[in-house]
Amino acid sequence: MTTTAETGHAPGTAPGDWERAANARAARLETLLGDPYDSANPHGLRALFTADDQRTPPHHTEELLDRTNLAAEFVPLAHGGRLTRADLLARTLRPVFRRDVALGFGHGITSLFAAGAVWAAGSRQQRHRLARLLLNGKRATILHHELAHANALLRHEFTAHPTPAGGHLLTGRKDLIINAARADAHVVYARTDPARGPHSHSVFLLDPADAPPAHVRHLPRVTTSGMRGALFSGLHFHNRPVPADALVGRTGEGVALALRTFQVNRSVICGVITAAADTVLHSAVRAATTGRSGPVARRWHKPLTGVFADLLACDAMATVALRALSLLPDRAHVFAAAVKYVVPDLLRENLEELAAVLGGRGYEHDNPEYGALDKLVRDLPVAGLGHAGTASCQSVIVPQLRTLATTAWFAEEEPPPELFRPGADLPALDYRLLAVAGGGDFMAASLLGSAARLARSRNVGGQITALAALAEAFAAELRALHQTCRQLPRHPPGLSDPATLVLSDRYSLVVAAAAVLGTWEGQDGSDPFLADAAWPVLALSRIGARLGIPVPDLPDGCTQHVLHELIRRYRAGLGCDLAATALAR
Repeated sequence: MTTTAETGHAPGTAPGDWERAANARAARLETLLGDPYDSANPHGLRALFTADDQRTPPHHTEELLDRTNLAAEFVPLAHGGRLTRADLLARTLRPVFRRDVALGFGHGITSLFAAGAVWAAGSRQQRHRLARLLLNGKRATILHHELAHANALLRHEFTAHPTPAGGHLLTGRKDLIINAARADAHVVYARTDPARGPHSHSVFLLDPADAPPAHVRHLPRVTTSGMRGALFSGLHFHNRPVPADALVGRTGEGVALALRTFQVNRSVICGVITAAADTVLHSAVRAATTGRSGPVARRWHKPLTGVFADLLACDAMATVALRALSLLPDRAHVFAAAVKYVVPDLLRENLEELAAVLGGRGYEHDNPEYGALDKLVRDLPVAGLGHAGTASCQSVIVPQLRTLATTAWFAEEEPPPELFRPGADLPALDYRLLAVAGGGDFMAASLLGSAARLARSRNVGGQITALAALAEAFAAELRALHQTCRQLPRHPPGLSDPATLVLSDRYSLVVAAAAVLGTWEGQDGSDPFLADAAWPVLALSRIGARLGIPVPDLPDGCTQHVLHELIRRYRAGLGCDLAATALAR
């Protein structure tokens, strides 16, 4: 096989065609998966619920995904695959996650998470080998290093001891690895230095078939409370030989590679799990409208419109983070962590609100029209890595707050408008360009720019006046953070100090608001609803309430306008995302 890296050029479509091609693949996958609410559909929710109850992967749907060569989405275009930009990758995966988060992980993005280090720092031979493996429909999995506050997925780790021949001997165990028994490549983050610090770990690309049986033991499958259809099991290595050419990058580069590549993983997760919440919102709208000849009962207006606004906000945050990985790869690190910090929490709150609308029907496993709630409530903590995921994001944000306050806030220029502009051509995602904590904060600059522009329209009235007031309230919160964070010690106490954690929470909500404002400003008017200020007013009012800042009363007609659009999309078979994606019916 000849990869494009060897020929020196990337074949196929030009950057202007990437988005059209990704949209076409996403639409085709949506059509192939069919109506999720059709009980006779072998790829519908009933079949997926049954597989979940039986704690087994949905094999028929996995076979369908294999026929579409889904794994090619995780291989960069330069290596013969389809991966061009991270935001387009998320778009192509959303049809899978709309139906089943466990399927999306077990037969999807786990391979991407494993491959990231290889695309970022692997040798030419390693990239060639992994690309060929994935393009042939095989799987890769990631064997994480242990993190503080670890859950079962991130607990325990492996140690690699050097040998005189230049290789290593790998020892240790992990009890919970997705696809441990059926992956064709293992990307292992192993400790190579007993000392704590930035050079403690290294990354290895291993072929499971090369492991001598006497040096590896497969541990029993473990069933988790969420994502029960995914195959989790463990591995125990005892002096497993690792050849010298298995090292990815340099010895001791593992922590840096994790920090660089995990920003892609975090952003992609946020870009796809909102599609699963979209399914639950559609179920709630069905519950609120079925059997009624009149309008939706007033008691459901607030939860339905609030969750819809939150999903649009989450989509805005994730999309901006994903696009920043291409456009601003050296500065996206902190914002990606902030998005991953905020989005899962918003979705958890959203599911609680929708549970009130759905009632007991949301927990009926044999009811595809309403039962998606229960499964997502169980799957979301695993997908977002629960407390471990939150702590991981805080560990990125907290050490940067003082630097951002002293060097970036109120000093940096706004990002290019292409960051927010739908349809704008962006560079390809290049893992090699991803950097860690470069000191800039383009989202804080974007917030200040949005607030300044809206201030000029403060007296227009209605939604625009409310939006201007909200933008100024978030800008005022940034000013307050600026004063506080400038006083932080050069070496903050980290995650042991509750006051510092509160600052990371406040900061994350502020830049979340910046993403909403930037997305609204970036609209070209082709979608009248997105160009209208009602949805950002409602979304920012809810974010502001979570932050505890003063928010204006919602203008007259704001909730009704958002509710009308939600009902319209439901009846037209359109998603509750920024793209109003056409759904299979």
